Amino acid sequence: MKVIAINGSARKDGNTAILLRHVLSELEKEGISTELIQLSGHAVRGCAACRVCFERKNKRCSNDKDIVNDCIAKMIDADGILLGSPVYFADLSSEMKALIDRAGFVAKANGDMFKRKVGAAVVAVRRAGAIHAFDSINHFFFINEMVVPGSSYWNIGVGREKGDVESDAEGVQTMKTLGQNMAWLLKRMIRE
Repeated sequence: MKVIAINGSARKDGNTAILLRHVLSELEKEGISTELIQLSGHAVRGCAACRVCFERKNKRCSNDKDIVNDCIAKMIDADGILLGSPVYFADLSSEMKALIDRAGFVAKANGDMFKRKVGAAVVAVRRAGAIHAFDSINHFFFINEMVVPGSSYWNIGVGREKGDVESDAEGVQTMKTLGQNMAWLLKRMIRE
C-alpha cells in the first residue's frame, strides 16, 4: 500500500509539510509506504480548458511543462492521496487549485481513475478561512468518488511562522488520528 502526499504550499517544509508529515508518520507505523511531494519552487499553471485530455485519454494533462503530470502519475499509483494547502485569502493556494483542476479533468476524461481511492485534506492556517480551504479540497475527493476518512476534528493546524503548528497540540493530534484512521480504512479496503 502507498499514500502520496502533495504539499501545495509555496513555502517548502513549512507548516503544511509539518502537518502532512504527522499524518505520514502514523501511516508508516502501520507499514504503509509514503511519499511527500512539494509544489514549492514549481510554477504550476491552471487548467487551460483545452479538453485534450478527453481526446487523448492517456491519463495526462496536455500541458507537459510542469510537475502536474508527475503528480497525476503518482496519484494513479497510490492507494491513498493526501492534499495539503495553506490558507491564502480564505482558500487554498493557487498551486493546489491548479493541481486539483487539472488532475480532476484528467481523472474525469479517463473514467474516474481516482474512484474509490482514499483521500484526505490537510490545511495549515494562521487565523481564518481553514474550513473553506478544507471544503475546497474535499470537493475534489467527492467529485472523484473517493473515500474520505474523518478525524477527531477538522484536519486543520494553526500557526503562522514556520514550525508554529507544532505548538497546536489539538492540530497535531488531529493529524495523528487522521493517519491512524486512514491506515485502518486502507487496510480494510485492500482486504476486500
